[in-house]
Amino acid sequence: MNAPQRKPTPEIGRLLRDYRATAGMSQLDLALAAESSARHLSFVETGRAKPSPALLARIAEALDLPLRDRNALLLAAGFAPRYPERTLDDAGFDVVRRALDHLLRAQVPYPALVINAQWDLYMANAPATALIDSLGMNDLPGPGAPNLARMLLHPDGLRHAMVDWEHAARIVIRRARNEQLHRPNEGRRRLLEEIATYPGMPTDLYDDEDEGDPLPVLTVTFERDGVRSSWFTMITTFGTPQDVTLQELSIETFFPADDATEAAVRAAAG
Repeated sequence: MNAPQRKPTPEIGRLLRDYRATAGMSQLDLALAAESSARHLSFVETGRAKPSPALLARIAEALDLPLRDRNALLLAAGFAPRYPERTLDDAGFDVVRRALDHLLRAQVPYPALVINAQWDLYMANAPATALIDSLGMNDLPGPGAPNLARMLLHPDGLRHAMVDWEHAARIVIRRARNEQLHRPNEGRRRLLEEIATYPGMPTDLYDDEDEGDPLPVLTVTFERDGVRSSWFTMITTFGTPQDVTLQELSIETFFPADDATEAAVRAAAG
């Protein structure tokens, strides 16, 4: 006599378990946070009950899911996605583009970039473009838009112009992995896998952790043709995005990390 076939776990159940595990929450923890019961949540995860859009919204809020993953939950449960995903060229983004342009101009004479979740470069102000050009940046292989992580880590990128490149590489990789841990993204996951194949990548990301940085922020230093500049960055994001693209954008602003860099920037700006 053949054993009964076990019913496969529905996609919504698999997603819920994955998101819950990433957040480190038990069924009871999530049920309480989502104003449900552990029994009902268990039924949803095993396919014995179908969640309502309202329950999925509460679950997503309790898990602090990105908008892309909230759409994925809705689709897996058979509902239409709630949050749109448009390009920055969309006519509805006119006010957003003006805001981004304003931020980039306001950062002059310091560099500023706009990147997405997988570090693709969307916009850059004139000082950022000038800095990249001054470091001898060449076109890199890879799909789509120029990518900041590739620029910094690829053997044909800015590696030759980065002082203590392995230290800088560890900073970049640790940040990307931390972002991936807290905000999983398929494009970023593929990027991290690609970066791991580059020759000469540091194998221990925490070898230099005890060295510390003389400043209270991590810095990256570039040098080419005897000209050195040292920078730290700040990141700005949209506070209340209602679009997947906007939530995944960040504005990376660069500031001089020493007096020499500050003086050189001011002199170049006239």
